[in-house]
Amino acid sequence: MREKKRLDIYKENLEALTRFHEDIETLIELSNEGENVTEELNNKVEDYAGLIEDIEYKQILSGENDPSNAYLTINSGAGGTDSQDWAEMLLRMYTRYAEKAEYKVTVIDHQPGAEAGIKNATILIEGEYAYGFLKAESGVHRLVRISPFDSDKSRHTSFASVYVFPEIDDSIEVEINEKDIRIDTYRSSGAGGQHVNVTDSAVRITHMPTGIVVQCQNERSQIRNRETAMKMLKARIYEWELEKRRKEQEATEAGKKSIEWGSQIRSYVLHPYQKIKDHRTSYEAGDVYNVLDGGLEQFIRAYLTSTITKK
Repeated sequence: MREKKRLDIYKENLEALTRFHEDIETLIELSNEGENVTEELNNKVEDYAGLIEDIEYKQILSGENDPSNAYLTINSGAGGTDSQDWAEMLLRMYTRYAEKAEYKVTVIDHQPGAEAGIKNATILIEGEYAYGFLKAESGVHRLVRISPFDSDKSRHTSFASVYVFPEIDDSIEVEINEKDIRIDTYRSSGAGGQHVNVTDSAVRITHMPTGIVVQCQNERSQIRNRETAMKMLKARIYEWELEKRRKEQEATEAGKKSIEWGSQIRSYVLHPYQKIKDHRTSYEAGDVYNVLDGGLEQFIRAYLTSTITKK
């Protein structure tokens, strides 16, 4: 069904390109006959070019899981309140990006910081090619700014990590031995009223062989939270296995750096100047607050383009 949906979209795009081409030819003929259709022709060509660009970028996303929904986890790094505040800024940035892309966002887990921000959070982003686009965001993100929590108004550097993995469907079987997991329950710390504060409805599952930990607290029912956490665990283990295979394949390729915890992928500088730079592609942008408001397309497209060059 997923393949059929992908081919249906491909067919619709081809039909749209054909219609654009025919409309443009008609407008050119009218223009040659003396009709004033310049504005309409320019708009049509612009839309035509935009559709071609969109199709080209989706053609780049040929990975097995690229069309999938995406889980996105953010963890604050060392740096206390500043890093936790930075983690929350990233959470807002990805939520805004998803909203602009007309994706659905569901908060799976949310652990607030002691004073401000968040310790960590996980969201599920549902939409066509959500994982294909957002996988570029996995890695460590660095923020340089004047700390709003420092009375001396000194410059601080904060770090937070982002990890993106695909939601897998039921057609992919991942076997998990019950002896390999530990399930803990605790009281939810997020929104939800009095109920979440007095019952151990939140669930944390640890997979001992891989060290993978997932947690869920968005449902009032412990059973529902456990089901969601197990689904996340299967997705994480599946992605872990794929990543292990990729690393084995890339081990012989000199100069290729894997994206993992500790590899800084992007810097966001708010002081003494304003600039965001992606260290993998060297792409830079000065519209800092637009990016932090979800304007990530330019960085995602630069990354996807760089993967073509590497291939």
